[in-house]
Amino acid sequence: MNINFMGARKPLGILSLLLVVASVVLLVTRGLNLGLDFTGGTTVVVKSPVDVELSQARADLAASGFTDAVVQHYGSPKEVNVRVAPKDGANADEVGYDVFAALKLHNEELELLKVEFVGPQVGDELRDESGTAMLLALGLMMIYVWFRFSNKFGVATVVALFHDVIIVLGIFSLVQWPFDLTVLAAVLALIGYSLNDSIVVADRIREDFRNSRQNEPEKIINSAVNATFSRTINTSLTTLLVLVALYFFGGEVMRAFSEALLVGVFVGTYSSIYVVSNILFMMKVSKEDFLIPEPEEIEEMP
Repeated sequence: MNINFMGARKPLGILSLLLVVASVVLLVTRGLNLGLDFTGGTTVVVKSPVDVELSQARADLAASGFTDAVVQHYGSPKEVNVRVAPKDGANADEVGYDVFAALKLHNEELELLKVEFVGPQVGDELRDESGTAMLLALGLMMIYVWFRFSNKFGVATVVALFHDVIIVLGIFSLVQWPFDLTVLAAVLALIGYSLNDSIVVADRIREDFRNSRQNEPEKIINSAVNATFSRTINTSLTTLLVLVALYFFGGEVMRAFSEALLVGVFVGTYSSIYVVSNILFMMKVSKEDFLIPEPEEIEEMP
């Protein structure tokens, strides 16, 4: 295999820059559609003598005006947990009983187990702590990469990492998919996946710079990317198979998680090839950057 990946690096580098800028603008202007984990709301738990169909429960709630309700099984198919956003002018008990009444439309034997209210202050604290966790993960990855490469590759790999996270968050802002703790977990998983992919490519490029007889950086990087391309594609495809299965068969709970990682795998695979290499070219990488210094000879005493 000898694909000229570097032939398209300049237009794709411009595309990456435009996507990052657009993502930042979207995050500043539109923001993320924060889920109930971050905004607070009312939680209602009900129990039925028979299994509860979640699709029917969601339809009943939507018909009663609770279109944004999050409906999940709660321990068993006979128990259901419903979370709805707070309503202006209504207290938690009123909202809880309205939810319970909507669920009883097609199941008169439902039993109300509990109604709880999570205030927006708790959601704000959770949002801040989650953001800190993501920044901490990025920071630790940066430290690892810097010690792993300690040269221009360290900078290129870290830039690719930020590139992937910002674009995924930008897509969530663009389409206004709900952003909750499940999606945050997917973003943290993406950080690890993207870093692993970039390091595999970067390691091969570094070794080729040290061992290749070529002197042109473009040919060396192109050869290294070709050598790791089959591994990159196989890893991405096997990951995508699992994520597609989660998306279609994992239920509503896993849908947001799989959406975030489906986007992230595509962005991460792309960045491991083109973002890392483009940053290296911008920093004018050459064979001299990877030469291993020879040990100094110790002069013998007369």
